[in-house]
Amino acid sequence: MSTDSAELPHAERRTAEGDFVTYVFVVTDSPPSAGELAAVAGHEGGGPLRAVAAAGGLSLVVQDVPAARFDEQALAARLNDPQELERCVLAHHRGVEGSGGRGAVVPLPMATLYLSDANAVEAVERREADLRAVLGRLRSRTEMAVKVHISPSGPAAGDAADAPGGAPAPPDGRGYLSRASARQRESRDRHEIARSAAHTVDLVLRRHAVAATRHRAQSEQLTGRPTAQLLNAAYLVDDEHLRYFRSALDRLRADERCAGVEIVASGPWIPYSFAGLDAPFDRVATEVRV
Repeated sequence: MSTDSAELPHAERRTAEGDFVTYVFVVTDSPPSAGELAAVAGHEGGGPLRAVAAAGGLSLVVQDVPAARFDEQALAARLNDPQELERCVLAHHRGVEGSGGRGAVVPLPMATLYLSDANAVEAVERREADLRAVLGRLRSRTEMAVKVHISPSGPAAGDAADAPGGAPAPPDGRGYLSRASARQRESRDRHEIARSAAHTVDLVLRRHAVAATRHRAQSEQLTGRPTAQLLNAAYLVDDEHLRYFRSALDRLRADERCAGVEIVASGPWIPYSFAGLDAPFDRVATEVRV
């Protein structure tokens, strides 16, 4: 009778199933139980998520993943394929989110890979002080993401001005240039008003956060919206103050100064945007050979 490889101990499973490497999702000092992690769907073809102990009470949440799919060449090809990239991003996100049920976590960059658990533990222990500082900064705090777009329903000039009585204006060259210039001025003015509104949103929300960061604005192609994105920000908020942050969002949406923009908020999230270490994370033995 065959044995289910998922039931094998970690070392035996890696030998029985072929070449596997260690994929690290997070570092934490409050790891979920084995049962909780086993319920999280990580990368396809990998084993169940599990916690690996390191010095000083730290733990890594990891997954055994097939080396053939995560060596340098294969991974580069997958990350250049939009569908594969999406699968990798979602799997990484599931692993990070599934690791944060009991306390603060430091999410590591996607595709943080090691040849063995021992390599991964060594890397974490060399950054123990930094990781503890980040965990302290994130504990009992959450991330809120806020994006501000120009409202598509705002006033806009037509292609031709209407003459009195509703009749279209005659096709006069000087009149056309005048109307075109007026439309350009109106567009600039509308954009500046919207930028001022986005600045107001950011200033107000920062008062209810312990930290904030602005990401690069996304294009209309990425957002799927017909108008420009003026603010793409993340805010680190104390869990006990989250209701005040949300109340501030409601007030901003009702504020006349923000009538020309749409404010889109999401969260709470694990604080990806505030989990960075002062220096890039030192990946030990990340080169995977198949």
